[in-house]
Amino acid sequence: MNYKYFPLFFIVLLMSFTSLPNKSNSAEINIKTETNTVSKNVSIYNQLDANSFVLPSFDCFNLALDGFHLLKEKGLVKKNILTLIDFSLSSNMKRLWVIDLEKNIVLFQTLVAHGRNTGEEFAEEFSNQAESFKSSIGFYATGEIYDGKHGKSLKLDGLEKGLNDKARERAVVIHGADYVSETFIKQNKRLGRSQGCPAIPVEMNAKIIKVIKDKSCLFIYHPSLAQEILSRLSA
Repeated sequence: MNYKYFPLFFIVLLMSFTSLPNKSNSAEINIKTETNTVSKNVSIYNQLDANSFVLPSFDCFNLALDGFHLLKEKGLVKKNILTLIDFSLSSNMKRLWVIDLEKNIVLFQTLVAHGRNTGEEFAEEFSNQAESFKSSIGFYATGEIYDGKHGKSLKLDGLEKGLNDKARERAVVIHGADYVSETFIKQNKRLGRSQGCPAIPVEMNAKIIKVIKDKSCLFIYHPSLAQEILSRLSA
């Protein structure tokens, strides 16, 4: 070996090693990115104006906000309006929120029904199948308004294959229902149930639909499938 070329050989060899991908560094970057995202979501959550309402849980809001940004980037939602439904809560609680992300204010909080075969007071089972009479969780884009058997109603497009993408053919929509009321709860010890639609109080129906129609983001949350929801959306 010609030793006068050894320093050059050593430098080339060193550069080849340093150019190899560093898995630990990549993992650190991913962790830092996730941490930064959570920190940003915490900041937004802490700055939300509850507007005399009770805020949703951070777990629900955090996942919803991550999904909202993904959908906005893909052009699947247009408005900076986020509707959350937390099906981990009792149906006797006001578990639907409409949030204006531009003004950082909660616009509405109200009761919302789950499907009759999803559970009694609590939502426990979910389905994407027609005639299941079960709710479907995950992310949706709101569609157009129409007048149906429940009056003014809002069509929904499920954005997650296998979880809720049959919403249109199942006619899963937002509509008002008289069984979604405090009176019904007092008489029956739980809220009424739908055939799978996220039904809301009659007196809130027109107000909410007007705000969230035409490509805003709706997220129906349940902790049992929380990670699957976001991973499907990211795919």
